[in-house]
Amino acid sequence: MEMPSQVFFATFVVLSMLASGCLGGNEAIVPVEDESDAFSEYQQVDTEMDTHSNLREFLSIDLAFVENWPSLSNDTFIQQLIDSGHAANFSWAVYDATYGGNCCEHYIAATKEGSILNFGGEYPVWSHDRGHEWDTYLPTIIPDTSCRTPAPTAPGQEGLGEGSIVQAVNGDLISMGWFPYIGLDLKVDKFYAFLYDENAGSWSWCYNRITEPFYDRSWQVEIVGPIQSNIGSNDWGSFVISNFWHQTQNVGGQVSIDGLNYYPISFPGRNDDIDIVELELNASALGVEWDFTKPHKEMRAFPVPESNGGGLLFPNYFSNGDDAYLGTTLTWVADPDLIEGGIWIGEWYRHQINGVGLPSDYCNIASQGGLHCFTKEDRIITHMLSWDGGYTWQNQSYNFTGLAESIEEWEFHISGENDLAILNVRYQSAAGPDIDTVFHIRGYSESLAPDSMTFVGLGDLDSTSGAGNDIRFDFASITILNDGGAVIAYHDSSDPDPLFAVEQEMPDYGPEES
Repeated sequence: MEMPSQVFFATFVVLSMLASGCLGGNEAIVPVEDESDAFSEYQQVDTEMDTHSNLREFLSIDLAFVENWPSLSNDTFIQQLIDSGHAANFSWAVYDATYGGNCCEHYIAATKEGSILNFGGEYPVWSHDRGHEWDTYLPTIIPDTSCRTPAPTAPGQEGLGEGSIVQAVNGDLISMGWFPYIGLDLKVDKFYAFLYDENAGSWSWCYNRITEPFYDRSWQVEIVGPIQSNIGSNDWGSFVISNFWHQTQNVGGQVSIDGLNYYPISFPGRNDDIDIVELELNASALGVEWDFTKPHKEMRAFPVPESNGGGLLFPNYFSNGDDAYLGTTLTWVADPDLIEGGIWIGEWYRHQINGVGLPSDYCNIASQGGLHCFTKEDRIITHMLSWDGGYTWQNQSYNFTGLAESIEEWEFHISGENDLAILNVRYQSAAGPDIDTVFHIRGYSESLAPDSMTFVGLGDLDSTSGAGNDIRFDFASITILNDGGAVIAYHDSSDPDPLFAVEQEMPDYGPEES
């Protein structure tokens, strides 16, 4: 069992917050009227915590008692915080690449029922009990009978791969795997769709051919329905996009209305003059399932609740800053020149709130309402929250300027049910190594100011995203479980591949006793 603690002190970075006002120059602990702190209600949430095979301790800082952020690089000040009970080590269960990851990343998600999901490697992997027992879905030799391309496979021998996964509002799991290299299935650069049907309680899969070569890591999101088309309908649609093609051209999008058979979809041009709509994005009575529909931020889209029109919104898509809205009606158009035989034509609109698009590519709606957007400008990340559908905003900024060389990777997640937001930032410190942190914003409905910051891992490794680098950490990936526990992907020198950690000690986010 490895429990690093003091090693963090040598790698603390200087941090500051724009929204906190001017910072002092001393290194004294900030006096606070109410001496209770961010950790006073912490408890062990997993009664079997001690049975985890790899339990580590990460240092958390109570931010209410830190006025001068540069003092976090001072060992004496850190010890003062620890001695006064305003900084402490807490347990996290740690997992390596054999739990659903690969050489370079994890793709973490969760379900409303409390499962941890990971599709960083070849196949969907999950745990129903906070990481004690794990299972993996391997495709059967023969695919589902509904597959338009009924190609068999060699289960578990498809070659190296990576995927994406997310839970739909109705509880289904939509996911896909991309296998770039040839395997015993004798196919290359292939796209396998994996679907878990909540009602049937079973997995199925289909092989899909795609138009864009070298598809790359997928991002995936639900299109909230009901979806109507000229070749079928469903409660939802699944939208998958290629990281590589999405970043370079308006192509790489694939849509399925059954979670198994995907066809390309046309995107509007960034300057297309199409009809404008304004959606009501101030949903306030969404169920807990909406805490688990968020895709990875690089999907750069989020599902729109059925009560607000359904469909999918791509914030800040058009050249002038307007959003792109994909409605719930799709039309299949046959085209014999395409490998798939046809293409989806979507019901696309420009979208504005009060005459402008949303302020960022990265937005999401969680349960209990509230529209969250995050921006990154150089070394400043800003969290914005609107309770009226995007007309007015509250802001909280995290400023790393002059304190880190760069922000390497970052991600956010919101749990409306637990009134909790987390922001994960991996940045390159001025000293060289990359530092993994997670900020907890508890009670964000009252204040966006984070109440704690945790250093995740050793913070002693300089890694880079992208093929060809010897030490890789390709993207941040996080989630929040239904009990409020955070799951954070990170990388340090204790393992050659990225790891992920599951929070074990935290406040009880359940309903208050009457």
